[in-house]
Amino acid sequence: MKSPLTSLVALTATVITSGAFAASNMENPLYMPKSNEAYVKLGAAAMYKKVDATDATKTKGADGNVEFPVWRFTGDLGYGITDRLDIHGRFGYTHDHHINRSGMHRGRLGLTFRALTEKSPVVWDLYADAYLSGLMPMKGTMKLYGVNPGFEFANYSNGRYGVIAGTRFGKTFSNDLTLAAHVEYLQTFGNNRNKIRLEYPISAQFGVDELSVDLKSTHEWTAGFDAMYQLNTKWSIGGGFEYVQHADNGVNGISTDIPAANRPMANALIANYADMKDGWDEYIIKASGAYQMTDALQLAVFAEYTFDSSHANSQNGTDIKAEAGVRLNARF
Repeated sequence: MKSPLTSLVALTATVITSGAFAASNMENPLYMPKSNEAYVKLGAAAMYKKVDATDATKTKGADGNVEFPVWRFTGDLGYGITDRLDIHGRFGYTHDHHINRSGMHRGRLGLTFRALTEKSPVVWDLYADAYLSGLMPMKGTMKLYGVNPGFEFANYSNGRYGVIAGTRFGKTFSNDLTLAAHVEYLQTFGNNRNKIRLEYPISAQFGVDELSVDLKSTHEWTAGFDAMYQLNTKWSIGGGFEYVQHADNGVNGISTDIPAANRPMANALIANYADMKDGWDEYIIKASGAYQMTDALQLAVFAEYTFDSSHANSQNGTDIKAEAGVRLNARF
């Protein structure tokens, strides 16, 4: 029979080991690599979409269309410079053959500093990222007639660089429950990183077959909270909610050299796009479950359901948007 002291020591060791494991779980929303530790998270998912009925989708005859599967691939990676400072990147690629639209939907690279560690009442992180959508120009086609008239996107880039500033705070409790919240601000910089192919008769009106416009700068907000519970040393579950505000785009002018005779008509048409009214707001519900295969390898399944509210000219609004997939996490 174990003595009370032996039982107390064993229980304390179990709590310490379990709590430390919860904090080092790569699905933990407060996870941060230790000094000289690297990690990578690779995800693949299929999305189901039913297009919303906005003015833009009605014009294109796309309202109510179902797009499935839309393939989504993500990659997150990071490296611990110290126990309180890391460098990280987040990337994503989407392929939607239903509308011939493919490309990088997420790209960012930055640093996180842990201002308050686990020894404090709460963990507090500050991070700053470079927004990398400008790596690829925005591509699309403008047409008046035929199938899907109006503007048709070819990729997911907005063609703009920017900066992201954010903060994250939370706590892993002694019962292996982690709660965390985050807020971040994105500022993009206007430029002319876009290639818009013009179909006839717009090409005749402009006097060119391809156009580049000067886009305005935008600012966007993201806020949310996450939770994770460590069931045991192998299994954990998680969930969360996130709000993302996507700003309206706007056009300042034309950067392409247009023949003088076509300039007045081109300027009049571009003036209609000073405020494109194409923004949308997303409300995302997230759930996940993870299994620890080894100390350094983890497999997770995840699902997201998104409610959104889209502006009149948005082509991103949906009646239904649901995504499910798998994620493989590894550290070195």
